[in-house]
Amino acid sequence: MQINSNIYTAKVMHHRLAPKKHSFWYRVYMFYIDLDELELLAKKLRWFSHNKFNLFSFRDAEHLQLPKDNPDQTKNTRQHLEDYLKENGVDGAELKIKLLTNLNVLGYNFNPVSFYYCFDQQDNPVCCVAEISNTYREMKLFFFGKDELQGDTFKKITTKYFYVSPFIDHDDTFDFKLKIPTNTLDIKIDDLDKNGNLFFISTLKGEKKALTNSNMLKYFFSIPLIPLQIMGMIHWQAFKLWIKKIPFHPKSKNPELQRNVYKPYKPQIK
Repeated sequence: MQINSNIYTAKVMHHRLAPKKHSFWYRVYMFYIDLDELELLAKKLRWFSHNKFNLFSFRDAEHLQLPKDNPDQTKNTRQHLEDYLKENGVDGAELKIKLLTNLNVLGYNFNPVSFYYCFDQQDNPVCCVAEISNTYREMKLFFFGKDELQGDTFKKITTKYFYVSPFIDHDDTFDFKLKIPTNTLDIKIDDLDKNGNLFFISTLKGEKKALTNSNMLKYFFSIPLIPLQIMGMIHWQAFKLWIKKIPFHPKSKNPELQRNVYKPYKPQIK
């Protein structure tokens, strides 16, 4: 049976325009997983497992869990996503769902952002969901329906209402441009301030590669423990921004501006 899932080798670029300039880029690879293939992948690929330890593994608990306060542990990621799609007026039962994400590597994972692309049986795009996480393991979902599909790209401008970085206000605005993955990957998420001014640009661009045992080993050794490296990079760049004296916004500030957050942060009461 042919595998529909694949890998993308890519570059992530961040470019801050204000209040001070700050830019960096790094290499990554991401998996584009057909959620209906998880058991097939576990059988065919030596270095892949589903909810079990391996070099690479897909763990349902690392993705959206509904409802926020009491997730149903008997449901898998696809089932939780179907529940979420239903809340947004989409019947996902017959949709093909592919998830662009980082897999768990040797028991550790961190996903700054994952994307669920949903297609009908004729492979026409129906909707998309961006799953954004912060370093507190909180998560927020952003839905893109057919009204936001322009050509081959889902586009949406929406207030964030989420803590992503201490150097960006909770209520600044995301400007999403999510191109449907093909042989290439081209995703852009910018940030606008309260006056609508662009101050932060981020891009993810890559090329499609086959999901094989040899490629999994190849990319593992090219960037060992990639989720840990991503977490380290986030903190290193945050330190650089702190040195540049970029305004700092504590997570505890304005909790009312953090809305519809999954796995919500609960500060200790002293």
